[in-house]
Amino acid sequence: MAEIWAKALEDLWGIKAHLSRLDGEYDLNYRAVTAEGSAFIVKVMRADCDPAMVDLQVAALGHVAQHTPEIPMPRVVTALDGADTLVVRDTDGKDRLVWVQTALPGGCYAAFKPHSDTLIHALGRQTGRLAATLESFEHDALARDFKWNLTRSDWIADQLDVIANPDRRAMLEQICGAFAAIKSALGQLAVQAVHNDLNDYNILVDLDGSVPVVSGLIDLGDMCAAPRICDLAIAAAYVVLDHPAPERAVTALIAGYHAENPLTGVEIDMVWPLLRMRLAKSVVNSTLMARETPDDPYVTISQAPAWRFLEQPEIEPELLRCRLRSACGLPVDDAAARTAAWLAKARGSFADVIGVSLYDAPMGALSVEASATPRNPFDLAHAEAAAIGSETFGPDDIWLGYYAEPRLIYTAPVFRQGKWKASDRRTVHLGVDVFAAAGTDVHAPMAGTVAFTENRTGELDYGGMVILQHTTPDGDVFHTLYGHLDPDSCAGLRVGQTIDKGAVFARLGAADCNGGWVPHLHFQLALSLAGMGTDWPGVANPDEMALWGAICPNPAALLNLEDAHVAHTPTDKAHVREMRARHFGGNLKLSYSDPVMMLRGWKHHLFDEWGRPYLDAYNNVPHVGHAHPRIQAVVADQLLRMNSNTRYLHPAQAAFADKLLSKLPPELSVCWFVNSGSEANELTLRLARAATGGRAMITPDHGYHGNTTGAIDLSAYKFNAPGGIGQPDWVELVDIPDDYRGAFRRDDPKRGLRFAAQVDAALDRMGGKGHKLAGFIAETFPSVGGQIIPPPGYLQGVYERIRAAGGVCIADEVQTGLGRLGSHYFAFQAQDVLPDMVVLGKPIGNGHPIGVVVSTPEIAAAFARGPEFFSTFGGSTLSCRVGKTVLDIVDNEGLMQNAETMGRRLMDGLRDLAGQFPLIGDVRGMGLFVGVELVRDRTSRAPATQATSYILNRMREERILMGREGPDDNILKIRPPLTIDAEGIDMVLDRLGAVLAETGSAP
Repeated sequence: MAEIWAKALEDLWGIKAHLSRLDGEYDLNYRAVTAEGSAFIVKVMRADCDPAMVDLQVAALGHVAQHTPEIPMPRVVTALDGADTLVVRDTDGKDRLVWVQTALPGGCYAAFKPHSDTLIHALGRQTGRLAATLESFEHDALARDFKWNLTRSDWIADQLDVIANPDRRAMLEQICGAFAAIKSALGQLAVQAVHNDLNDYNILVDLDGSVPVVSGLIDLGDMCAAPRICDLAIAAAYVVLDHPAPERAVTALIAGYHAENPLTGVEIDMVWPLLRMRLAKSVVNSTLMARETPDDPYVTISQAPAWRFLEQPEIEPELLRCRLRSACGLPVDDAAARTAAWLAKARGSFADVIGVSLYDAPMGALSVEASATPRNPFDLAHAEAAAIGSETFGPDDIWLGYYAEPRLIYTAPVFRQGKWKASDRRTVHLGVDVFAAAGTDVHAPMAGTVAFTENRTGELDYGGMVILQHTTPDGDVFHTLYGHLDPDSCAGLRVGQTIDKGAVFARLGAADCNGGWVPHLHFQLALSLAGMGTDWPGVANPDEMALWGAICPNPAALLNLEDAHVAHTPTDKAHVREMRARHFGGNLKLSYSDPVMMLRGWKHHLFDEWGRPYLDAYNNVPHVGHAHPRIQAVVADQLLRMNSNTRYLHPAQAAFADKLLSKLPPELSVCWFVNSGSEANELTLRLARAATGGRAMITPDHGYHGNTTGAIDLSAYKFNAPGGIGQPDWVELVDIPDDYRGAFRRDDPKRGLRFAAQVDAALDRMGGKGHKLAGFIAETFPSVGGQIIPPPGYLQGVYERIRAAGGVCIADEVQTGLGRLGSHYFAFQAQDVLPDMVVLGKPIGNGHPIGVVVSTPEIAAAFARGPEFFSTFGGSTLSCRVGKTVLDIVDNEGLMQNAETMGRRLMDGLRDLAGQFPLIGDVRGMGLFVGVELVRDRTSRAPATQATSYILNRMREERILMGREGPDDNILKIRPPLTIDAEGIDMVLDRLGAVLAETGSAP
């Protein structure tokens, strides 16, 4: 039948196109694509279609196009005679109303992955814009009476007998009851034109680069007149389906809508019952349809997502209501707003909570930025908890801890909100701490009654805890919580007992009874108990502070203090970024589209300014892990003594050299200590020229050896980059020995020798220019070139040719040395060669600036015939002690063996992912030096650069730091600290697998 409509399209609209059938419940829909690539939607209405309903849609689309053209909705394409719709007779002789729209880019929301908060917020904004635009749209056909008008959903109450499962039927009865409870208020709201069916198939999503955007809102076939909140609730009903965090999803949608079309508190409070009613209506209707068409499995299959949502553990509706209100900047309820205003006005009139004024009490910072407690951010030690603040304050001093301060001291499992160490965790303090001596009396700031009391004996819990209920002069109720009390002091309290203003009702507990903490009072205010009861969170997820900050605001007024005095002021990441842009060079780049600001680290995890943990699968500099205690101790100890240089004798220099040389072949026995890998590679250039009398160098393409002038001259990655200086006359390039996409591939058993033979041509070019060879330098396993593992025999063939031509061979082991490869301490050992010089850099200092060159006595003697060599900080006593400690840790903690074990686990998992996702063209690596090459297709091996960028940024959103390398930036680089454990490897594989399944990762 498509042929007749293709002919009508060409004859009546002047559009010659190929038609393909689209899904449609009642009408025929076709996608029409012209030879030039223009796309249209041809809509052939059912024979009995009411023309007024088509006119309604045409008029509404025209209204949107005229008033808010930026809303992504189709445009009506007029026929050659100027008509919006035409009647065309079908093959059965029936007249069909036909109209044409422009096609929009993207695919349906249901099929797009992931449904991120950012995307859902954008959908909310577009939904809000559409509702605001349709508010002024009028049409007679809007006053239709049909079952999908959400305000008239109570018809399903008489049809619930079709649901055979009694538990499901009871649930639907409860949903109908909740709808009945709001129906009167719903009827008081203003009515306007609404889309009425923003389901997950009527929303189109596309990628703008790697950013998902709402590219279309389509299908106005269910338009009607209803309160605008109905439209939003319908969209919310589909947004939550199969979403891993439905509360977060609906919150993002409502916040986006509110940003464009502000909602009232009354409307927001209706979202949850309306959302559930829409889904209830959907399952009842589909069950009724299944009776009529029992052989159609789609009817019941389509119910599955709705039932999965409705039958999951119920979301606490009161807490969700507060969450939605707070996301829109509204008070959780009217009473909360009145209470907050009264507390602010009454500030200064309350009794002192520990019997003395806190006006002059100093503040003590425990934030991620200000405090190094705990040493291990995943395990606060008992001694640390009992000594918080002791470096500044004495046991009898009174001092205060900040409200809304992000802290890493909350390490118990209850604070984690996911299966991984790098998952969400609660870090932000929701009260004010009052530190004072154990036994200090606690007074009621105002009259109240005991609402709850308990002795929480768990480790790092509250110990004794009391909640008081208070009433304002206007009759509004609020509560205060007092934690870390001596449980004996409040054991006699009874629920309902009256506590007078200023009365002593408890004492501060010591560490042996207050949960294990330094004596202090956790003082917290709650304007509502919605969803909390007596189990208040004293600490919040930083991404949920809109909610918890609204329920438990700053209690400073009750302490007779100004809010700002006790409120934590976070470092503004945007300001830091602005200052960086102002004061640093423009070619100093940041990682990720949304850069991270890291303030703490531990082993293979990093923490941002809010205490969010990240798994570090990228940084090879902290070779033995971030913030290693032994390195910190060595640094502190040596700086307490002195720090000099190699002009003076010190046993640390010889000890470092001896430890390092024990890992190297005996031929390599002379060390030079410098400040960095860049300086080390620069030094090797001088050594090579002194030893050979030559000047020219051969090096693989796309290599990187540092940022000094000489190192840049050796680094094609830099000198061939846009704006680079270009290839120096005395440098010759050979191919990276890449046997995946290079000139010689893995099906060639002699590929290593063939790559090595390219040195012959380089020597010929060099000789033709009249240059004499000094040497060959390469990252032993090219990292910037794409985490390349050279084929067997490669370096053997290269070194033979270089030495035969009178040159020396330099192994840059900055990326691969010191046990990273697991099976070998250095990469040159894996190639079964002996270099003339070995370069080590940043990992040997674990972040402390150290570089090392190790060479032979013969080369050292040749260099010594020149001017004196001296590096002011190279070989400093501090650096030597740090370097040796790093080498000792690798041995003592079995990190080389861990690299082999974890590397094998990682490689096995990555190969499994490669079997699932064609985007992965190659998995290569040794130990914890791993590359994953992404390609658009495995035959051409065309680099998937855009998908790689998408995955890199998505992994950062999943709290995993990775890098990318290669000439085409299409290789994921995984090289974590050697401390990474099985959980870390499994998180990388789990999250990478999820991201690879997303739309943005499609080849």
